[in-house]
Amino acid sequence: MWRLNRVRHKAGRQGGSSEEHRLKRREHEKALRQARRDRQLVSKRLLLNEDEEQPEVTMDTTSGEQDVVSLLYKLQHSGPERESHLRALSNALRGPSAQLSFIKQENSMHLLVSLLTGSNAQCRLHAVRCLHELSHSPHTNVAPACLPATPYLLTYLSGQSTKFTELCLYTLGNLFPDSDIVKEKLLAQGIIPALTNCLENQRHNLSVVEAVGFTLSQLLQAKDAAEKIIPQVLASSLPSQLLSVLTPDTNFSLAPAIECAWCLHYLACSEDNRELLAHGALLQCSSLLLSLGDAVAEGKKEEGMELLVCPLLRCVGNLLSLCPVDSLSTQVGDVRLAAAVCVLLQAYPHTQPALARESAWVLNNLTAHSSGFCSALLSLNLVPGLIQLLPLSRGINTMVLRVLANIAHKNKEFCVQLAQLGLLSMLCATLKMADQEMVTLSLEVLFMLVLSRQQVADEFVRLGGVSLLEAIQYNSEGEMRRRAAYLLEHHLLTHSSDLTVDNVP
Repeated sequence: MWRLNRVRHKAGRQGGSSEEHRLKRREHEKALRQARRDRQLVSKRLLLNEDEEQPEVTMDTTSGEQDVVSLLYKLQHSGPERESHLRALSNALRGPSAQLSFIKQENSMHLLVSLLTGSNAQCRLHAVRCLHELSHSPHTNVAPACLPATPYLLTYLSGQSTKFTELCLYTLGNLFPDSDIVKEKLLAQGIIPALTNCLENQRHNLSVVEAVGFTLSQLLQAKDAAEKIIPQVLASSLPSQLLSVLTPDTNFSLAPAIECAWCLHYLACSEDNRELLAHGALLQCSSLLLSLGDAVAEGKKEEGMELLVCPLLRCVGNLLSLCPVDSLSTQVGDVRLAAAVCVLLQAYPHTQPALARESAWVLNNLTAHSSGFCSALLSLNLVPGLIQLLPLSRGINTMVLRVLANIAHKNKEFCVQLAQLGLLSMLCATLKMADQEMVTLSLEVLFMLVLSRQQVADEFVRLGGVSLLEAIQYNSEGEMRRRAAYLLEHHLLTHSSDLTVDNVP
């Protein structure tokens, strides 16, 4: 269904063939994106120059610093050889000590900016590559030193060269995490409108779309993003443009969709996320999740697909919490979304437990206020699969049990169906768990089931449920003990004696 474009960033400096470089870059890319599933991750990315072999860097610290000083002197006085000197400088700036040496040299940034804004296209390209190497520096004082170049980087986002535009975007994105001063300056210089125009003009250029998504996601993860950045983004056309990237088009690339989905996730986490509902974000993200769920059900797990599923689930889950109940069907579009989320939940519990937990959370939000989605889980025969997940841990089972509690809460007939599908016998197992939250939830669900019909209560007694509740009553404290005692005294003990008499031969 999807294809993961060749990823050309976040690479190390290892030697070897170009194919080895691509494999290592892809693994590094995947690792960083996977880390972002569990927490917001501000990261830097380095575009490697694939036009030439990337040799292993072996220069020592002293050599790198001397190279920078020597090359700066040559650049100030050279003519035809300026391009080769700039290329050599970009290579030298890969070393952290060389980066510090560069910014300490008098007029070094002024010289680089003059080459960046000159008439020679190749010099401009090599100059922006030097800036890109500097933006990837681990030293926090390097980013502010690059400020004289930022207005030109923004201006060049409207250029025609894909490679040049990519370099400008990733350079800007790398500069945010280290410096609030840089971020403030770029906001004042108009980075939000610049990104908006770039995405609009380059929407068919997949590598640029991915770079815009990365740069915007860096901005949206700033500590003060909710006050200073997100309102500007929501007031622009960026949300609708980001949503347009989330399409199940078989010819589209996975990587740009991943970046744009993370941007939407950060927007959906804000207090102003009702604006996203107005843009149709819930419907768009739900439609794509439905498509991805269908693909997984058919066994089409493309490489990196789970990296897109995660931000989509978070977007849908957050937006569902704000969606009015009476407009849920319109905003979500199809009750089959519940089936798609169940597929994802059952596909990743062992390999990607965090993703399975996100899926269960979305399913909880879908069923919390909607009888239609609860009914769909029953009518589509999805409940048995959910029940089989209750022995799992890592928070998956508690969230799944909340989903089943939502179903049971809707009406008594649903409770009867849940009991018939095997939930009672599974509750006998969950009531023995050491997890207190799981036991408390099990007692809550059990209460609704036994209250629905006398036959359900009788079946629980036949399964040995009375002894389980007595054990909880005598060995537990607080809420668990009170719930177990109430069930025994008011709903089970009087009937268990009748069952015993009836069964005497």
